[in-house]
Amino acid sequence: MAKSKKEIISIQRISKIYHLGETVVKALDDVSLSIYENDFISIMGPSGSGKSTLMNIIGCLDVPTKGTYKFHQALISEMNDSQLANIRNEKIGFVFQTFNLLPKLNALQNVEVPLIYSSLNRAKRTQRAKEALKIVGVVQG
Repeated sequence: MAKSKKEIISIQRISKIYHLGETVVKALDDVSLSIYENDFISIMGPSGSGKSTLMNIIGCLDVPTKGTYKFHQALISEMNDSQLANIRNEKIGFVFQTFNLLPKLNALQNVEVPLIYSSLNRAKRTQRAKEALKIVGVVQG
């Protein structure tokens, strides 16, 4: 019997509404999405279709106006700032279109930057960054 995949992200009927003066902007309207362990997804659409808004909600940087978002079965809306920061630090990562690299740092140092906010000491941060670069083929050995 095949093992079922574990649901990591469950977004049910979320909407995000902005009020700009008397104008109401529906950035997202009744969006549902499930992402399972080992899934690779892409979010595509024309400019202004809500891609960035959705990514900000998935990344725990913003909250929906209505609907529910569960991460590993836990309701995001019930989490405090510290719990959300931990998810952003340990569980969710972004690769931006412009990469957002710090030009004065080398590749290893750029990979280490987000780990500064974890509880890892410098040696462990460097080790993890080297391992990550090796996995993606940036460094060998």
